Amino acid sequence: MLAVYFFREDFVKNYLKNMLLIGTLFLVGCSSLIQKKENASIIIKNGTVLTMDKNNKVINSGVVIIKDNKIISVGNKELLKVYSAKKIIDAENGIIMPGMINTHNHLPMIAFRGLGEEGIKNRLFAYFFPLEGEKLNRDLIYKATIHGSIDMALSGVTTYADMYYHMDEMAKATKDVGIRGVLGETVIKFPVVDAKTPYGGIEYAINFIEEYKNDDLIIPAFGPHAPYTVSKEKMQEIENLSKQYNVPIMIHVGEFDDEDKRLNLKNKSVIEYMDSIGVLNNRVLLAHAIHLNEKDLDIIKKREASIAYNPMANAKGATGIARAYEMLNKNIKVGLGTDGPMSSNQVDLFRTLSYASSMQRLKYNDRTIMTPDVVVKMATIGGAQALNLDKKIGSIEPGKLADIVIIETKSPNMMPNYDPFATLVFQANPSNVDTTIVNGKIIVENKKLKTYDIKKNIKQMKEIENDIAKFAKELAEKAKKIN
Repeated sequence: MLAVYFFREDFVKNYLKNMLLIGTLFLVGCSSLIQKKENASIIIKNGTVLTMDKNNKVINSGVVIIKDNKIISVGNKELLKVYSAKKIIDAENGIIMPGMINTHNHLPMIAFRGLGEEGIKNRLFAYFFPLEGEKLNRDLIYKATIHGSIDMALSGVTTYADMYYHMDEMAKATKDVGIRGVLGETVIKFPVVDAKTPYGGIEYAINFIEEYKNDDLIIPAFGPHAPYTVSKEKMQEIENLSKQYNVPIMIHVGEFDDEDKRLNLKNKSVIEYMDSIGVLNNRVLLAHAIHLNEKDLDIIKKREASIAYNPMANAKGATGIARAYEMLNKNIKVGLGTDGPMSSNQVDLFRTLSYASSMQRLKYNDRTIMTPDVVVKMATIGGAQALNLDKKIGSIEPGKLADIVIIETKSPNMMPNYDPFATLVFQANPSNVDTTIVNGKIIVENKKLKTYDIKKNIKQMKEIENDIAKFAKELAEKAKKIN
């Protein structure tokens, strides 16, 4: 009986031991069936996602997953079960949208913002150019670009296109703040601050392109000023170089109603002239494009060129209203721009959004056109298409670069928020931008810039203002006397 007892005790011990082992294996097996979360860099949750994809998909209570510098997944709250990240951003029912794209600017002119507003008739030639000739230099261009880039980052602009001088200084400043730039070195027929000889900008542009052709934030380009300030031969040379280096060309076209006369054209428009000399193609971005006819638009469509629509600057300068509604109906690529900070006094796109809609409705006497979703498209994927960057940016889709902004909807001006597109176009302003992410890096968080010392920049801009003020006032008095 005693032996039987010990047998039974050993049996029970072994049985319990085996059961414990089996239970452990079962739990391990079950845990392996539970999907292990994938690592991401940033998760954005709890917002209305305006994807701006080809179907214009909107995701309520949406989630965006970012890994390194790219978007890897977009969807609903189910994604939170799949991904984990050290950085989780709660959008708090805000609007999650692609970073906005300003397709035309002259950013360093922000140093001159507010000048020449005394009713000067020929403001470009009597005031702008002389002011630049006297006061522009490398140091000012760098510091002013810092200031303008900060202004844009805080207002949800993640990419801007620019035509100006000393583009290497602009590139450094743009990268120091952390936004994306398509930067075209200006080419013009007279000496300027960075070129002592006419058309010296071509050589400068080549050097700039060579330096930045593989940069992750800077896309170098050529910026011939206009057909009436760049000769036929130089335009063709720029076109050949643009093709060789596969970089964009940005040019002012149709901004004024007398450009055909400036070129001594007979029975031919400026667009027809550009087409006839072989410099109109899908690498060309036409800034303004106001004074164009239907035939011009058909040529632009055929050549697959793009347009930067600058409604606020054009209204302020009384240069006219571009036919943006017709351009869009012809499937021409159209982005939004502010023009230089002396033209619209803005570098953000919020007021431009409203102008883009309102000016077209006024032009065509039709309040049903240019609906908010169309306007937001121009500020995002439309701008990306105009710059031939739509495979990389402009929408919130897996595989694209993580250029994303979050617009808060808790401020009084944002409430109520029935339609996020209408809220953006007709209610929002730069102060509503909570977060700006560029290339997967958080540039602005909780409405505060993270990449540059704003106090330092304010001091720099005060020094620039003190240096310029007296000369600018004297120049304005002289310019007012010139017809």
